[in-house]
Amino acid sequence: MRRPRQRSGRVLVAVGIAAAGVGFAVVIGLNLLIAVVLVAAVLIPAGIAQTVRERDTGKQRSTSAFLFYNLAAAVVVAVGIQLVPAGRSHTNPAVTAEPQWADPQARELMVRACFGCHSNEVDWPWYSNVAPLSWAISDHVSEGREAVNYSEFDRPQDEADETIEVLLDGSMPPAYYTRFGLHPDADLSAAEVDALVAWLRQTPGLADEDHESDDEGSDEREDSDEREEHDDDD
Repeated sequence: MRRPRQRSGRVLVAVGIAAAGVGFAVVIGLNLLIAVVLVAAVLIPAGIAQTVRERDTGKQRSTSAFLFYNLAAAVVVAVGIQLVPAGRSHTNPAVTAEPQWADPQARELMVRACFGCHSNEVDWPWYSNVAPLSWAISDHVSEGREAVNYSEFDRPQDEADETIEVLLDGSMPPAYYTRFGLHPDADLSAAEVDALVAWLRQTPGLADEDHESDDEGSDEREDSDEREEHDDDD
């Protein structure tokens, strides 16, 4: 009975480590493929070490021993990935142009909520130099700037007109940016979001075109109805 229990214990340990790794990746916004690779880099050497030890001693090792090998492998992986240079090249290119903000407070709120990834004025925290956090943060900034960069508004920004939409649906800033009390200033209140959206609708390049077209269509329908009523009176 001992071996089946030990095997089930090892499976639970492996599943727990895998779940913890994937969960951590989700929390910090790390690419899940990278998370899977890191988890494998812990579980596989630990499994090999356990197997070799059992072969050398001729005894079935306990679940606690398997957990120890995994913890040891995790420490080695955590230290080893610090040698990977990726994610540590933190740059803030020159600001070439910003939107013509309808109000100075609009810019202030945008700086709080969006400039952490969508500008050339990123404040890189100390943990942005610690892998794998450095990889996730670097990817967030690169992807954010590629989508829309409010510091380079002298060139086309294809997704700039989606700014209002993502603010209203709550996808900006993303959950991992404010989770666990990080960047509390970026967590705008409902009143701040409403005020910001109103200002952005008056800011060239950031106006909600769908909203404007709906308003225009509504005005046209009202004008048409008025003309029809006038014709009926005649």
